[in-house]
Amino acid sequence: MRGADSASARPVRRGRLARVLLIGAALVTVGLAYAVLVPNGAMGADGAQSQQIEEGQKLFAVGCASCHGIHAEGGSDGEGNFTGPSLIGVGAAAVDFQVSTGRMPATQPGAQIPAKPPVYTEEEIAALAAYVASLGPGPAIPPEQYYDVSNATQEEVTRGGELFRTNCTACHNFAGRGGALPNGKYAPSLMETSPRNLYQAMLTGPQQMPVFSDAVLLPEDKRAIIAYVVSLQQQRDPGGFGLGRLGPVSEGLWGWLVGIGLLVVVAVWIGAKVPRA
Repeated sequence: MRGADSASARPVRRGRLARVLLIGAALVTVGLAYAVLVPNGAMGADGAQSQQIEEGQKLFAVGCASCHGIHAEGGSDGEGNFTGPSLIGVGAAAVDFQVSTGRMPATQPGAQIPAKPPVYTEEEIAALAAYVASLGPGPAIPPEQYYDVSNATQEEVTRGGELFRTNCTACHNFAGRGGALPNGKYAPSLMETSPRNLYQAMLTGPQQMPVFSDAVLLPEDKRAIIAYVVSLQQQRDPGGFGLGRLGPVSEGLWGWLVGIGLLVVVAVWIGAKVPRA
């Protein structure tokens, strides 16, 4: 009986062993097929992106965490005073705009953070943007065709001027030279702003600027506005000083100050030459 039991158990064990070997062989085959068929660039791209995010996290911990928190959750000084907003969900475009224009990292708090030469290189800015983008969904850095206006038509420039005068002149004035706002704030001049940052500013709404999302201004509308602003940047002042291109306002002011000032100087000079009795 024992011999019969052992003989019947052997086929069962062999069957189980065969199934295990078959499953193992199938897994090895699938792994080899994946390694052969999947492009190496896909795995390389994921690895490069992970490395970029890791590098951005290190840069963030050194240069940004003191105000925005170690995990970009927003910061305070321990006494309830707000030091920096949360960056979770702001997207890569906001980081690229703020850091590439030198507004961040800020040198000191104030009503308005001015632009200055950037602190980080382009590679470091890309790493910071990638890290912040990994924390939550937000506007991505736009592709070049969204803001490239090198081949813009006159029709696009004209339409961009109409959109600019409707949406932007209240703060930036009709010539894009900027203007004063309440509480010590101001709309900066657009004469030195790159097309890429013009698009990102409309997309993210930095500081007190409203957000012009795609639901408010379509991508082609943003591109038309950029084409108009670039045309303003390329204009020259053949008559002399532009004086902010405010027309008779600034021209009349300078005429009054210079003209009346010269008359006062001449009157004083004549009075000094007249002999006294």
